[in-house]
Amino acid sequence: MAAHFKIGELVWGKMGKYPPWPGKIVKPPKDMKKPKGKPCYFVKFFGTEDHAWIKVDQLKPFQPHKEDMVKANKSKRFLQALDAVEEFINKKKAAASGETAKRGKKEEQKEDKNVTPKKSPAGKKVPEALTTTAIGPAAIIKRTPSGSASSFHAAPPPSTLQAACAHLTTASETGVTNHVTLGMPLASVQAADTTAANGNITPIDKRIGFLGLGLMGCGMVQNLLKTGHNVTVWSRTASKCDIFVQDGAYLGRTPAEVVSCCDITLACIADPAAAKDLVLGPSGVLQGIRPGKCYVDMSTVDPETAVDISEAVTLRGGRYLEAPVSGNKRLSEDGGLLVLAAGDRALYDECNSCFQAICRRAFYLGEVGSAARMALVVNMILGSFMTSLAEGFSLAQRCGLSQQTLLDVLSLGPIGSSLVEQKGLGILQGDYEPNSSLKHVQKDLRLAIAMGDMLHQQTPVAAAANEMFKKAKSLDQSENDMAAVYRVYE
Repeated sequence: MAAHFKIGELVWGKMGKYPPWPGKIVKPPKDMKKPKGKPCYFVKFFGTEDHAWIKVDQLKPFQPHKEDMVKANKSKRFLQALDAVEEFINKKKAAASGETAKRGKKEEQKEDKNVTPKKSPAGKKVPEALTTTAIGPAAIIKRTPSGSASSFHAAPPPSTLQAACAHLTTASETGVTNHVTLGMPLASVQAADTTAANGNITPIDKRIGFLGLGLMGCGMVQNLLKTGHNVTVWSRTASKCDIFVQDGAYLGRTPAEVVSCCDITLACIADPAAAKDLVLGPSGVLQGIRPGKCYVDMSTVDPETAVDISEAVTLRGGRYLEAPVSGNKRLSEDGGLLVLAAGDRALYDECNSCFQAICRRAFYLGEVGSAARMALVVNMILGSFMTSLAEGFSLAQRCGLSQQTLLDVLSLGPIGSSLVEQKGLGILQGDYEPNSSLKHVQKDLRLAIAMGDMLHQQTPVAAAANEMFKKAKSLDQSENDMAAVYRVYE
C-alpha cells in the first residue's frame, strides 16, 4: 500500500542517483502539473531550496529514518540541510508556543476587562514599524555602459536576486527581427569591447543567466555585461563570480535559482558528465525550469548527452538550444568565437544579441545533436593538427634546423594562420599558459573517436593524436595549453 503524506510533513526524498535528502511536502505552483504514472508529491528540499515531483516509492517519513540517513551521509551540504531542518522544527515549535501564550494573554485581558475596564486612547491607530533589509554583497547597482544610453536599461535593479525575481515582467513573445541565417555573419564582426561593436548591439530586454565561469565562460560573461545585457552568474567556485558582480551582474546561489529568475540561461561547462550533473543534480537547472524558461547549453558534449538534456528540459515545458562554441580563451575575451547551434530555432533568433556580444558568426545546424557533432569534428581536426605541428617542431630540432625559421616558413606558407603563429611561438618560448586547455582538447578527441566508432567511421589520425594527448596528460600537462603536447616529444 502506497504511503500517504500531508502538506507540511517532513520527508526524505530521493532523486535519481543522488542520496536521500531532507525535505517537506508542499503545495505545488499552479503551473507545475503532476506527472502521469505513479503517485507523487511535490517536495521542497532543505539547504538547496530545490523542489520537484517525487514518486511516492522514493519518499520516506523523516523522523523514523533520520538515524539511518545521518549515518549514511556526512557531507557538508547534507549537514547544512539537517541544520535547516532543525531550524524549521524549532521555528514551528516557537510559533506553536507563541500561539498558546497569545491565547493565554487574551484570556487574561478578558478577565482584567471585567474587573478594571480601560478606555482606548483617542486618535489614529499606530502602524507597525517598517523594517528595512540591508543590501547584501550581491546587491550591485547596474552600471550604465558606455555608448548610447537609450539602448540600455537605466533603472537600478532590486537589491537582491529574490527581489529581482519579484520584479520580472512577462517577456515579449515577439521574435527578434534581426534573424541570423545559416552561415551569415552577425551584425557585429568586431571585438565586443570596441565602441563600434557596443553601439551596434541592442541587448535583449530579458534577464540572462550564465552558468560556468571557466576558461571560455569568463570572457563571454564580460562581453555580455559590456554590451548592456542583464546578467546573473553562478559558478561552482563562488569567488569567480566576484569580479562580475562588481561589474553589475547579479549573483545566483544555485543553478536552479538562476534558471528560475532568468528568462534565458546560458551554460558553458567542461564535459558531458558535468553538463548532465548541472542539469539533473541537486539544485540543478531542471529544478528551475518552468514552462517557457529557456536553456542554452554552450558546452561541447557528445550528441547523446545533448539529446538527453534537451528531453529533460522540454519535458518540463522548457525550451532548449545547444550552442557549443569554437574558439579559445583569447577569442572569448575579444568576442570572436563561433557559435554552432541546433534545436529551438525561435530561441536561436531570440539569442541574437547575446550571440552578437560573444561571437563573430553563428551557424544554425538543425535538430538537436547536429551542433555537438559539428563541434566534435572541428575539435578533432584541431587536436590532430596540433599534434602534427608539435611533431614537426620536434623533428626540425632533431634535424638541427632552426625552429624559429620553421615557424617563419609555416607562417608565410599555405597553412599560415594565427593558430600556427600562437602555438608555434608557445613551443619556442615554452609558454603553455592555457588558451585552449589540453585536457579539454583530449576530451573532444575521445568523444569524436567514439562518435566515429558508432558510425563505423575510421579515425586513425585522431586516434594517434589522442594517444599523444593522453601521454601529455600523464606528464601533468592537463591544465596547460594544448601546445604542451610538444612536451611528449622532448
